Amino acid sequence: MSTVLVVEDSVTQREMILTLLKGSGLKVTIANDGIEALEEIQANVPDLVVLDIVMPRMNGYEVCRRLKADPNTQNVPVVMCSSKGEEFDRYWGMKQGADAYIAKPFQPTELVGTVKQLLRG
Repeated sequence: MSTVLVVEDSVTQREMILTLLKGSGLKVTIANDGIEALEEIQANVPDLVVLDIVMPRMNGYEVCRRLKADPNTQNVPVVMCSSKGEEFDRYWGMKQGADAYIAKPFQPTELVGTVKQLLRG
């Protein structure tokens, strides 16, 4: 069973994403911000990371850059999931190494489909 780390500081968003991914048969772990995410990833490397961008302590762009720069985690797919939905935000997210970018609010099928596709990849 694949493990997905959800990094999201909004409790409501986190719970919604958690429920969606668990419902599609995935094991889900959570982190509340970028620092917590990096600690969690060092302890247990997930199969995929769903990453918010705007968070306290360390934003999603920085987390993504660090994951992609580390040989142990550079191949872990990252799905950025953010309310920053402008074309530039999407472009910048991909420049940091994200494998996919989903703007909030999103369709549940879009998130689950993207995650499943990257896990198969």
